[in-house]
Amino acid sequence: MNARIEKIFRLPLYQRLLLLVVLLALIGAGFYFLFYAPQLEESARLQQDIEQREVQLLKDRRIARDLPKYRAEYEALQAQLEEALVELPNEKEIPSLLTNISNLAKEQGLEILLFKPIPEINKGFYAEVPVDMRLLGTYHDVAMFFYQVGRLPRIVNISNVQMENARKEGKSLLNVNCRATTFRFVENPPENKGR
Repeated sequence: MNARIEKIFRLPLYQRLLLLVVLLALIGAGFYFLFYAPQLEESARLQQDIEQREVQLLKDRRIARDLPKYRAEYEALQAQLEEALVELPNEKEIPSLLTNISNLAKEQGLEILLFKPIPEINKGFYAEVPVDMRLLGTYHDVAMFFYQVGRLPRIVNISNVQMENARKEGKSLLNVNCRATTFRFVENPPENKGR
């Protein structure tokens, strides 16, 4: 037998028991730090991952349960957007809208002395399209023209109204200077460079 092992067997019983306890403690510590502790950490990490996934699953189930409500809200918002876009023409529809305004003036018996489109003013997702106008007609014709413009399906604001008396062929007429402003939807608004 090995001399070292024989030396251990010759030790008193309490020393051999103490040596056995120390040896078992070293084996237990090695097992704990090399195998058991990493498994505990992995188990805790997996348990936390399971809890997070369960929370996410509950949220997803709530969303899935409310999906018909969200779809209905989405469809309602889409309908509102389409209604708003009817009032905000795109660039292709602006000339026909301006022609409609001009025709309304003629239909009300007004003489158009000036119809001058001004460069549009970009306001982000929409742009103002102003037109300076000078009209000649009776008070009633001017009022009916403004009324008819207000009834258009598109948004058209009349501003900067100035009226002066004018006479033509013995009739009392008004010389009206005003600005008609319509709006158009800008599909790709420019980025704010200050941000």
